[in-house]
Amino acid sequence: MRKEEIRVKGTVQGVGFRPTVYRLAKFCGLKGDVCNDGEGVLIRVAGSEEKITEFVDKLYQECPPLAKINKLIRSSYLGDFDFDDFVISHSVNTVVKTEISPDAATCSQCQKEIFDPFSRYFRYPFTNCTHCGPRLTIIRAIPYDRNHTSMVKFPMCGDCNTEYEDVENRRFHAQPVACFKCGPSAWLERADGQPVIADMFSMLDDVDAVCTLLQKGEIVAIKGLGGFHLACDATQETAVKKLRERKRRYHKPFALMARDINIISEYCYVSDLEKTLLTSPAAPIVLLNIKPEKQVAISVAQGQNTLGFMLPYTPLHHLILRRMNCPIVLTSGNISDEPQCINNEDAKEKLGKIADYFLLHNRDIVNRVDDSVVRVIDDKIQILRRARGYAPAPIILPSGFEKVAPILAMGSELKNTFCLLREGEAILSQHLGDLENAAGFNAYQETLNLYLNLFAHKPEIIAIDKHPEYLSSKLGKELATSNEIKLIEIQHHHAHIAACMAENKIPLDAKPILGIAFDGLGYGEDGTLWGGEFLLADYQKFQRIATFKPVAMIGGEQAIYQPWRNTYAHLQTAFNWEEIKQKYADLEIIKFIEQKPLKLLNQMIEKGINTPLASSVGRLFDAVAAAIGICREECSYEGQAAIEMEATANVNILNKDEETINYPWKIEKLDRIYYIDPAPMWEGILQDLKQQISPSEIAAKFHISLAIVITEIVKQLTQEHKINQVALTGGVFQNRILLEQTTKHLQKLGIEVFTHSIVPANDGGLSLGQAVIAAARCMR
Repeated sequence: MRKEEIRVKGTVQGVGFRPTVYRLAKFCGLKGDVCNDGEGVLIRVAGSEEKITEFVDKLYQECPPLAKINKLIRSSYLGDFDFDDFVISHSVNTVVKTEISPDAATCSQCQKEIFDPFSRYFRYPFTNCTHCGPRLTIIRAIPYDRNHTSMVKFPMCGDCNTEYEDVENRRFHAQPVACFKCGPSAWLERADGQPVIADMFSMLDDVDAVCTLLQKGEIVAIKGLGGFHLACDATQETAVKKLRERKRRYHKPFALMARDINIISEYCYVSDLEKTLLTSPAAPIVLLNIKPEKQVAISVAQGQNTLGFMLPYTPLHHLILRRMNCPIVLTSGNISDEPQCINNEDAKEKLGKIADYFLLHNRDIVNRVDDSVVRVIDDKIQILRRARGYAPAPIILPSGFEKVAPILAMGSELKNTFCLLREGEAILSQHLGDLENAAGFNAYQETLNLYLNLFAHKPEIIAIDKHPEYLSSKLGKELATSNEIKLIEIQHHHAHIAACMAENKIPLDAKPILGIAFDGLGYGEDGTLWGGEFLLADYQKFQRIATFKPVAMIGGEQAIYQPWRNTYAHLQTAFNWEEIKQKYADLEIIKFIEQKPLKLLNQMIEKGINTPLASSVGRLFDAVAAAIGICREECSYEGQAAIEMEATANVNILNKDEETINYPWKIEKLDRIYYIDPAPMWEGILQDLKQQISPSEIAAKFHISLAIVITEIVKQLTQEHKINQVALTGGVFQNRILLEQTTKHLQKLGIEVFTHSIVPANDGGLSLGQAVIAAARCMR
């Protein structure tokens, strides 16, 4: 008889892994035990070598749906072995090296039970099992046991405890298991503090009443899984406009939730892959192309050609939407620019003037987690916001990163995440939003402290962005100084490229590749702002070999929210303004700019007052959008002009002869760096405007011509540097048209193209790049 110890690492706690081990061990006739500990799951077995091997094979084959085995290590067991059968032992507290499972959408079995009048879970809004339910949002410590979660204050009743202890039950050791008798409860309150009158509703309970309220045009704040949402009927324009005005979110698209795929399909086209994403345990918001025949309220996503839909992912949502035959808006429950509310009293204080009613519950949300956002481009998944359903599942790093010091990477300023790196894997936090206001920065620090404690992570190196004013960088410096930890500053666009390399499994010792990083802004090595970069890069270093001609950002940050400033800066850089006025005086954009204080703006540029130079492609998109009449005066969120221009672009011209739809660009070399000068492109746009070519056609031509000039310069650079791999990264490459066109042209040249799929191309993936660069520079 052989005795073995089997160590299993991965997502193996709170996902029904131990019951599976138990069942398979019994099937194979093995003796021993299984338990959770800080490193994952530990199995001790005794039996023939043949049977133990069969057991391990079945463990891989029949792994539970939410579990993931990253590593399984078999070794001889030499200790005492006093087992006459196979049993499940209590968890052991050891050094934490295991993973935390992301929150998972309600499984089909639990869905069936909450609508079954004969089930004891009928209409229970917190039904869950080992295949679904809360994980990250309720956990305070590892191992993932009930006493380490916010469920600790709800002792199990006899019936729940029986299921919890029954190894044959899918709720065996499901830590949040509960029912009406012993678990959390939900209730409805009016925002004005007056009592809710039950008779006014046709309802089964308070949760069902929410549906009636939404149908009547009311706004309801709903406490969900990882925070509060604000909901209203998405087909009622009055309700949606009221929500926009009260929340002061004037333009950014609202997310939608619908009862089922059939309802979503009435409003949007849904491919097989998009359906798979919608119905997956992650249940993200999926951006879908709009159908013309049936529309939601115009204020849901004005100026867009996509809608962000998700399906119900908790029993609470399923129950609310049971009678709802149209989509609802389900947007973050927060004051504009602040984090989601997660506490009942805080929500009532902050959302009381937005919502008419509150659906509350008494299960504490320990960890704020927003909804993830994804889209499909060229049959490939692109994550735009990585949060609920994905975080904090680890990202397995490429070969070469197995033995690195523990690292903490602090991320950026906008769309922030942080990253913990250890032993060949990276744990990326959920999307934490912008750190520009105090509430957002406080939430960032709270989540960082929670992760450091959850994973017992003691970094030996801290990586930060080089921008001296980023709050995340300032905090990183403070932590490094106070804890005497090595600090490494990482260039913004190098981090973008390294993140793309890491998720595409490019090994640590690989030769440099060409990274193309286009975004809004990043602090450059020369003290200017970068954002249109071609870098020859590996994980340790980079060389800037091409960029866009820098243009002044007039007014600094104001240029992000007033796109016309970028248009004027580009035109004033490319041409003599007096000649432009004479030649194109009748154009709306010229008339518009002439109304601005140009003398003052010119003085600012000449004297360098709040007009930093930037090579930003993001600002170039803004400039073109304003020129053709999109968000000309102002934007209410960063990237609005570029997003609406993408939606405006007439994709029907994409298959036309490129000679007729390509704006020219100028490429020149100075001090060993190629510069892309858009001046000829601007001449083409102004001529098209003069010829009254439609904004949709100009927008499409701009996208196509940008992809073509990228291809031209890549062809030159890859030949000069003898490389054949290109990474496309940065927030600008979330643009579907640009990404598809650029990828197509590069692949025609035989170039291997890497893009993002598991971390965002925007700053949400930056901390991963910072972490792997720091690791590469500090290998033991």
